[in-house]
Amino acid sequence: MSLETIIYEEDGPVGTITLNRPENANMFNETMCHEIRDCINDMRRETRTRVLVITGAGDRFFCIGGQKDGMEDTNLYAGVLPTLEMYDAIDQFQKPVIASVNGFAVGGGNVLQVMCDLTIAKESAVFRQVGPMMGSFDAGYGTWYLEDLVGKKRAKEIWMCNPKISAQEAKDMGLINRVVPDDKLAKETRAFALEVADRGAFALASIKTAFAARHGGVGGLSRMAHDLLLRGYLNTAESKELSVAFREKRDPDSSTFGH
Repeated sequence: MSLETIIYEEDGPVGTITLNRPENANMFNETMCHEIRDCINDMRRETRTRVLVITGAGDRFFCIGGQKDGMEDTNLYAGVLPTLEMYDAIDQFQKPVIASVNGFAVGGGNVLQVMCDLTIAKESAVFRQVGPMMGSFDAGYGTWYLEDLVGKKRAKEIWMCNPKISAQEAKDMGLINRVVPDDKLAKETRAFALEVADRGAFALASIKTAFAARHGGVGGLSRMAHDLLLRGYLNTAESKELSVAFREKRDPDSSTFGH
C-alpha cells in the first residue's frame, strides 16, 4: 500500500503508524484519515501483529486536529473530513491500540489519543481541546469517550474552558495511562506494547469489543458476537456436531457438546 501522509512499520508483534505531516503539526487531512482507516483494516486481516502503536513524526507534535483545506466546498458528506471513519476503525479494531504522545495532542489529536485503548506520553506533552475557542466542536467521540475517562464535570471543563493539560495532570485525572521522560518515550512505548502483546490475543479482542459494545449499540454488540463466533464457537464440538447433523439430516448427538 502506497502511503502519502503516514508511515507504517512492523517490528515483531507491534505495528506502528506514524502521522507523517510534521510541517503541518501532523494535522489530519482527508488522505491521512483514509490511510489510517485502510491501514487498520489491513491489520485486521493479518496475524503477524498483536498491538498497534500510533505516534507522530518529530518531537513537538503528536497531532493538532483536522485540516479542511483542499477539500471540496460543499456540505454534502463527500466534502466532510472523514475523521469518524478513522475513529470507528480504531474503536472496532480487534487489537489493542496504544497512543504514544510525543508532543502536543490538541483538538482532534487529543480525541485520537482518547480513542486509543491506552496512552503513554512524554513528560513535555500537552493535551487540549480548543474547539469553542476557534469556531468548532466535537459532539460525539470527543465528548462521550472523554467523559468516560475523566468524568462529566471535568470533561465539560476541558471542552468549555479549554485548559492546557500537562502530561502529569493528564495521568492524574485518568486521561492517559503513563508518563515517561522525553528521551525514553520510544523505549518505554516499545516495552508497553510488548507487555500487552504477551497477553492472549483472543481474550484481548473480547475485552476490547466488550468495552466498545456499550457505546456501539447494536453495531458494537454485533462486532463482539461476530468475532466470538468466527474465532471461538465455530471450533467447538457443539457447533461442529450441529453443523454435521444438519447436513446429514439427523438429530444432533447432544452428549458431545461439552467435549
